[in-house]
Amino acid sequence: MEKKLKKHLLQKKNILRIAFIILTLVSLWYWNGVMSVKNDHGITQATAVYYQPKNTVDVVMMGSSHIHYNINTGILWKDYGIASFDYSAAEQPLWITYHYLVEFCKNQKPKVMVLDLYSLANNKNDYQYDWIKPNILGMRFSLNKLQMLYDSVEIEKIGDYFPSIAVYHDRFSELTKEDFIYPFTINTEMQNFKGFAPSFETNSQVQPTWSQTQSGGMTLKQELYLQKIIDYTKKHDIELFLIVTPYVTTDEDELVYNRVKEIAAMNDIDFNSSNYDYDAIGLDFSRDFYDHSHLNFRGAEKFTNYLGKELKNRFDIPDRRGQEGYESWDRDYENIQEMMKGHT
Repeated sequence: MEKKLKKHLLQKKNILRIAFIILTLVSLWYWNGVMSVKNDHGITQATAVYYQPKNTVDVVMMGSSHIHYNINTGILWKDYGIASFDYSAAEQPLWITYHYLVEFCKNQKPKVMVLDLYSLANNKNDYQYDWIKPNILGMRFSLNKLQMLYDSVEIEKIGDYFPSIAVYHDRFSELTKEDFIYPFTINTEMQNFKGFAPSFETNSQVQPTWSQTQSGGMTLKQELYLQKIIDYTKKHDIELFLIVTPYVTTDEDELVYNRVKEIAAMNDIDFNSSNYDYDAIGLDFSRDFYDHSHLNFRGAEKFTNYLGKELKNRFDIPDRRGQEGYESWDRDYENIQEMMKGHT
């Protein structure tokens, strides 16, 4: 009888231990979701990558905020049948883009990578802290993330950004109702989100002119990571399309893009600076810009149609409309259309 009692007590203790472990893990999962920083400057884009149906994204668009402001994934889907994703973050340097690409290819096999190169002309520092948080907080913990931090943050500052709780532990005062339900809605929301985050503001700009014919202006670190991206895409049979999305460019910027043109030619890669094609895109500088650097929703529609034609003409990209497993792109289009209501 005593042995049976001891056995029963041991089983009860084991059940309590298991229940405690489960409760602890569930609590950590829930509060991590509640407390996590959420914004469309890169964090949500990076988070949503993990919820996309495996091996469904044919075209991944990467780079700075020019990508998620300027490229409407809903239009690429509805009008061109392209299953695309805007995987970008504000002011993203190429060393972070490289690690984003490695992360993306863990669950996807894109046919084409579209890489915007704005950051090459406008962010020259080896360590860029102004927008580092939107670039790192959405990526899950992995060896790749640690390597990205090593490339992006000085050793003595890593503790300011890793682990993530070091960044968001003081968010209690700004929590909203949405934060508390976020852990229960994240799966559906993120699967149907393809990264596009439009602006609905309008600020008139002056159409630029330039006369730069020289090339140069890239740092050693920039050239190194551009080549690493080129080599990675070739190794993984991904066609690379280097672009510059429309903005108010300058002679100093064009110096860099002329150098990119040389690198693209040496590596037999397509390059297109859409700053040469304002008229072909149909941009109206009085109505289509959010600021000097980003298009608004009207400009994004025009540029996306331009890009969709470029992609279809340059690459063999399948039309996925109506195919099983791609229903989330229909919902992405519908969600974008809902956002557009009341804006003309």
